Amino acid sequence: MKSDKNIVKKKFLFSNNGLKFISFLLIVTLTRCGYKNISTTEEFPSKVISKVSLRHINKQLSKLVPVTLDHDISYLPPAEQEVTDLLIRASDYMNRAFLKQVYEDNELLLAELETYKGGKNKPYYDYFKIMAGPWDRLDQDKPFINTMLKSAGAGFYPADMTPEAFKAWLKAHPEDEKAFKDAFTIIRRERGKLSAVPYSEYFKDLLDPVADLLRQAAEKTSDPSLATFLKSRAHALLSNDYRRSDIDWIALSGDIEVVIGPYEVYEDCLFGYKAAFESFVCMVDKEETQKLESVASFQNDLTGNLPVPEGYEIFPKGLSSPIKVVNQIYASGLAAALVPTAFNLPNDERIKSDNGSKNVLLKNVMKAKFDKILVPISHKVLAEKDRTRVSFEGYFNYVLMHEISHGLAPGNITVNGRETTVKSELRELYSTLDECQADTLGVYNAQFLIDAANSPMSEGLEETLYASNLASMFRLIRFGITSAHGGGVAIQLNYYLKKGAVKVDENGLFFLDDEKIRDAVRELAQKVLMIELTGNYDAARKLVDKYCYISEDVAAALDKISDIPIDIRLTYPAR
Repeated sequence: MKSDKNIVKKKFLFSNNGLKFISFLLIVTLTRCGYKNISTTEEFPSKVISKVSLRHINKQLSKLVPVTLDHDISYLPPAEQEVTDLLIRASDYMNRAFLKQVYEDNELLLAELETYKGGKNKPYYDYFKIMAGPWDRLDQDKPFINTMLKSAGAGFYPADMTPEAFKAWLKAHPEDEKAFKDAFTIIRRERGKLSAVPYSEYFKDLLDPVADLLRQAAEKTSDPSLATFLKSRAHALLSNDYRRSDIDWIALSGDIEVVIGPYEVYEDCLFGYKAAFESFVCMVDKEETQKLESVASFQNDLTGNLPVPEGYEIFPKGLSSPIKVVNQIYASGLAAALVPTAFNLPNDERIKSDNGSKNVLLKNVMKAKFDKILVPISHKVLAEKDRTRVSFEGYFNYVLMHEISHGLAPGNITVNGRETTVKSELRELYSTLDECQADTLGVYNAQFLIDAANSPMSEGLEETLYASNLASMFRLIRFGITSAHGGGVAIQLNYYLKKGAVKVDENGLFFLDDEKIRDAVRELAQKVLMIELTGNYDAARKLVDKYCYISEDVAAALDKISDIPIDIRLTYPAR
C-alpha cells in the first residue's frame, strides 16, 4: 500500500497560464516514479498534458497478449441468445461504474482521450481502457497519463483520506461505523463533514438502466433460476441490499452463469472494505462440471483436515461450495481489469456461513493463460526435472482447490470476546493474506484428496501438481507484490526458498525438493490460517514484511521472462 504521504489529490484540469510550471512539476514527479521519457502530444488538449513515452506504452501493451474468446453459443435457443445480449449490454454499465470507483473523474478523462485517440495517441487510449484509469496496474500503479498518484482508497474515499482520519471520525461518530465500513457505500466529504453514500444512490444513473436490462432478460429466459436471480439482483442494485440476490445466484442451475454487481474488494487498498463493480457472462460446461461434483462431496473431510493446532477449530466461510466449470463470453469492470481464471462468491460472510458459496472456473480463460503464458514461463525459469511435469491438468486442479480453499478458511471470528470478521481485523492486508492462504491451503487440500481413498483426483496428479503451482507463481508475481495475488505468491515463494523446499541451480533455474515441499506447504498454510483465525494484524504485518519481496534470484528469473506476456488481453467477437 502506498504511504499516506503519497496520497495526493490533484485535478487534471489546468489553465494555459500554468502550463509551463506544471510541465516542470510533471517532469520531476515522473522522473521520481522511474519515468524519464516524457512526451507531450500536440493533438492532446491541456487536460492531458503529459505522459510516458509512446515507446513505453507500446512496451506495456506488448505484455498483454490478445486473445479472442469466441465461445459458440449458437446451440442456445434464440430467446436465450437474446438474454445473453441483454446481459452483455448491462455489463457495459459495470465498466462505467468501476471507472468511477477507481477515480471519480475517470469518465471525463476517458472522454477527452476518446476525442483525441487517433494516430500515435491511440495506444494511450487503449492502455487507459485496459487499466481502467491513468495508472499502470502492471507497474505498481504508476501514472502513465498526467502525474496524479493513485489514492490508496481509489475513488471510494476522499482522495486525501488517511486511516487515522477515518478512525478518528468513527471514534467521534460511532453511530456511523456500520455505514462507513459497509461494502456498498462511498465515503464523501462536504464542508468538512464525512458521509457514507449508498451505491444505489451514488451510482443511480448507471444502475437504473442495468436493473431495467436485467428485468427484461428475466422476462425472456426460460430458466426459472436465472429469472429469479435477475429479478432479485435488479432489486438489489436499487435497494443496496444484495443478500437475497446472492443466495439466488448460488442456486443458478441453467446454461447461463452470470455475475453482475459489486463483489471483490481488491481495489480498496486503504481498508479493503469497499466492493468494486464487475460482471461475468458465461456458459456452463455441464460435462466438466459433472466431473467435479465428486470433489464437492469431500468438503467435510477437507474441513476436518485443516492444518491447525489441536484445540483450535475453524468455522469455514461456507457450508458447501458448488463447483461450476464455465466458458466466459464477456467480462467487465474489475473482472476485465484483473482477468481472473476462477472465483469464489459471494463474499458476504453471513451468506457463506448460512448458505455456502459457489466456485466458478473459467475454463477457456484458464486454458488461454496456460498456453500463452504459463508454458513459455516454465521453459525459462524451471529446471528440466520440473519443467517436464507442468500440465494443464495440474494447473486446472490447483486453481480449483485454490477457489474451494477460499470457502474453507475462517470468515466470522471472535477476538477478545468480540464478534468480528477476518476481513475487518486484517484490513488492508486481508486480500494478500487471503490469496496466500487459498494458494497454500489449495495445494495442501489437493494433496489430501490425492491420498484419499476413492480419490476424486486422477492418478498421477501429484507428479504435476507442485510443478504446475511453481510455474504459476512466476506468472502471478509479475503483477507486482503490491497486488493481492502477486504479494501472496511472493510470501509463498520466499518461504519455500528459505525452507529449502524450492531451490535454485547453478543456471538460476528453480526446482522443487520433493522431500520438503509437502511439509513447507503445510507449515505456511497453518501459519496463515492461524493469523486469520485469531485476527492477528501484527502477525500478518510481520509475515508480509518478512516474506513479501523480490529476491535476487527471483528478480533474475523475472528478467529471463521479460519478453513473455504478463497476461492476456481479452476481446470478444463483434464487441
